[in-house]
Amino acid sequence: MKIINPILKGFNPDPSIVRVEDTYYIATSTFEWWPGVQIHMSKDLANWKLITHPLNEKRLLDMTGNLDSGGIWAPDLSWADGKFWLVYTDVKVTDGSFKDCINYLITAEDIMGPWSDPVVLNTAGFDASLFHDTDGRKYLVNQYWDPRGFHHPFYGIMCTEYSAEAQRLIGKPWVLYKGTEEKFTEGPHLYRKDGWYYLFVAQGGTEYAHQERVARAKSLREDFITQPGEPLLTTLDAPYHPIQKAGHGSLVETLEGEWYFAHLCGRPLHHEQESSVDPRGWCPLGRETSIQKLVWDENGWPHIVGGHTGTVEVEAPKGITEHKWEDTWPGKEDFDSGEWNIHFQTLRTPMGEDVISLKAHPGHLRLYGHHSLASTFTQAHVARRWQSFYFDAETKLSYRPDTIQQFAGLTCYFNTQNWSCIQVTWNETYGRVIDVVSSDLGKTTSVYEEHPIPVPEDAEYVWLKVEVRGISYRYLYSFDGTIWQETSHVFDSAGLSQEYIKAVYDAAFTGAFTGMMSVDGLGTRLPADFDYFSYTELSSES
Repeated sequence: MKIINPILKGFNPDPSIVRVEDTYYIATSTFEWWPGVQIHMSKDLANWKLITHPLNEKRLLDMTGNLDSGGIWAPDLSWADGKFWLVYTDVKVTDGSFKDCINYLITAEDIMGPWSDPVVLNTAGFDASLFHDTDGRKYLVNQYWDPRGFHHPFYGIMCTEYSAEAQRLIGKPWVLYKGTEEKFTEGPHLYRKDGWYYLFVAQGGTEYAHQERVARAKSLREDFITQPGEPLLTTLDAPYHPIQKAGHGSLVETLEGEWYFAHLCGRPLHHEQESSVDPRGWCPLGRETSIQKLVWDENGWPHIVGGHTGTVEVEAPKGITEHKWEDTWPGKEDFDSGEWNIHFQTLRTPMGEDVISLKAHPGHLRLYGHHSLASTFTQAHVARRWQSFYFDAETKLSYRPDTIQQFAGLTCYFNTQNWSCIQVTWNETYGRVIDVVSSDLGKTTSVYEEHPIPVPEDAEYVWLKVEVRGISYRYLYSFDGTIWQETSHVFDSAGLSQEYIKAVYDAAFTGAFTGMMSVDGLGTRLPADFDYFSYTELSSES
């Protein structure tokens, strides 16, 4: 059996992997998307199933007003003392000299919860993780942020002892490691093996210069020495490798004593126009998760099997038979069950029945119009990840706006400044109409301007579709669900990528989503009823 990378497709960065008996779990970052933290489960390291978002209550997470790409950065999932430990960071400030990262800890005996009330750990830096030493003592390690404008902001990796009894950090923190000249030392994970403490860190920044380094010491109070030679993992020197941005990961040992390293990666689309950031292209799917097999040499240093760039095909663990899961995405969500599909998320906070409802119009998702797609507060917006470069997404909408402040429809979304949508709205000349609107680095434009597409008065429903085809995508509409008409603008998929957006904004760490939204600036909460939402991945030849 072979593992095919990436194992978690679409926006799933900063993996923290743990094994409990014969089951593996990976927790990944969700940033401003609610509920917080994605957890996938596997029995064979090759096939993964999304099972839960643990931060699903306001007592655990409140991201109201969080800026784009704030929120949950690099959660850490571990198992010790008969329970799961989840450390997570809620980043409130993303740009400038300060980060204001609040690090929390919760525990649960079952991965599905219930989870304890959060313990506030510190606000000193992001990417916090908890190390459980063999003597029972526990230590928090995190990226140590330096707010001084005349210093590099990545000061190093800080370590602080944690008291489980007192539920707080104790003693004075100290710097374990400052990294190498590549800087941007972050994503720390500590391990103990054969008398050594091993510190795995990411460096180089989470773009194409990304890498993973390893350092070790005999005690936590000694200087950590960097592994000689090249980084453990990087694709900086391999511009044509299909898996790019390799770095920021964590280790797991199998029942048979083999080792694997789950890590962040990205798959670029090569564009006709060379990227201003890197000629490798653009990654609208966001940062994903891959896994590599790891071995230890005679001197006790780790190495990636196949070399420091990693491989797309990876040898699966010994003694394990393949374990496939039933797909948690049905292809077409018809909203008949009255329950949320786990792939859907909203932005920043949980939405009550006054915003999003599966009960108000049975068999439909009802979105009561709220803020625009530019808002960091209450968006009536339900979406799921792009997980393929080639797919169709489609919905069927019943909606009757009567002002220019009311619109609802189908979205492709990266953040509040970068999105597009095909929407049903109102126009002084035609009444109910279809328009295509986009925001490019905060500048909003309408494709049809003064002459949108009229909707027939007797049309109860309007069908809306997006066809994503690699480097481009286009919206379509129908009034009967059978005959489709293309809209007049073809969008560039690069506009929904980290590489494009980071040319202007420092923080752009998520990935493209597609979903349904409803906006009402009048405060009347006009409902938009969506009869279904389908997402169908295609082969590149389709």
